[in-house]
Amino acid sequence: MIDPANILRTHDLKHTKQRVRVLEEIALDTAAVSQPELEKKLGKEIDRVTLYRILNTYEDKGILHRIMDMNGTANYAICSASCTEHHHHDEHVHFNCTNCFKIYCLEVNVPRIKMPQGFTATTVTSTAFGVCEKCNSSAVH
Repeated sequence: MIDPANILRTHDLKHTKQRVRVLEEIALDTAAVSQPELEKKLGKEIDRVTLYRILNTYEDKGILHRIMDMNGTANYAICSASCTEHHHHDEHVHFNCTNCFKIYCLEVNVPRIKMPQGFTATTVTSTAFGVCEKCNSSAVH
């Protein structure tokens, strides 16, 4: 389990109830969480603008990384400990379930891509689409 207070302290962010709640809510799920999902879960605790600002701050600081789903909705997951304000190290495969639409961060590295001369990649992503473990197991029964 993550320690929101420690994460905020490590990244020189002010400890607020809203910031802690967002981290706690994202950490509860094994899948990435979309902003609309967070809005529903947090209800009236945090308004949409504040949530948007918190998510942007967390992404800028290397606390969360953003994954776009099949519909173009941003989903957020906790970054690895090696991510920093200046560089995300989330070069892993994302799995987008076509049944439940959840996105999972997999412990599978994205293959290195040799860029042509003159091209500089700042981010490389890889998304696999299919049916997740949970949906597969419920379909078997």
